[in-house]
Amino acid sequence: MDGVHDLGGRHGLGPIAPEQDEPVFHADWERSVLVMFPAMAMAGAFNLDEFRSGMEQIPPAEYLSATYYEHWLHSMILYGTRAGIFDPDDLERRTRHYLDHPGEAAPEAAKPELVETLRGLIPGGDEYRRQTDAEPAFAVGQTVRVRPEVSTTHTRRAGYIRGRVGEVVAAHGAYVYPDSNALGLGEDPHHLYTVRFTASELWGDEPGAANSLVHIDLWQPYLIAA
Repeated sequence: MDGVHDLGGRHGLGPIAPEQDEPVFHADWERSVLVMFPAMAMAGAFNLDEFRSGMEQIPPAEYLSATYYEHWLHSMILYGTRAGIFDPDDLERRTRHYLDHPGEAAPEAAKPELVETLRGLIPGGDEYRRQTDAEPAFAVGQTVRVRPEVSTTHTRRAGYIRGRVGEVVAAHGAYVYPDSNALGLGEDPHHLYTVRFTASELWGDEPGAANSLVHIDLWQPYLIAA
């Protein structure tokens, strides 16, 4: 979706200042949110692309001021409510309770079988490669252009590469197509390629551009021959 959520390549947001010795989690509740993601996906609340699309529905000002895992939590509440996992009134009541009693520990639950599944799923991820009878339209070494059209729904075709020309450097076979999957229209697998862009093609001849390359994975419908 075109909006502030697509931050790649944007100017005016200031320098990137990595936090020294940054911890994996900045608060204990973030650990719970990380575990909730695969658990809710396994419960059928959303697929990966719907989850990403949910974060793109956060109001712009809220999105820019919220933290990483707050984005996750917003999408989980959106789809968890839609799937009947959460009751909005109960969620509001529990939220108010812990705002009034911040020192109270959250209730604990034990599901050993789910823990074992998550031990493998969280570090290893899931498999999104799929079979297709369609032939690949592009080959390694071929020059391609990213389609320039705007997008009103979820896409992995980032704004800063649209209309830009690059070279296919790897062909990976077919993978779940995010644009369809995010809308609940099925996996609709398409061929996936790694495309290499020069920095000068993306941003012009700024300092250091001649020594910089950007590699991006792009699905076949995103591309046209150049």
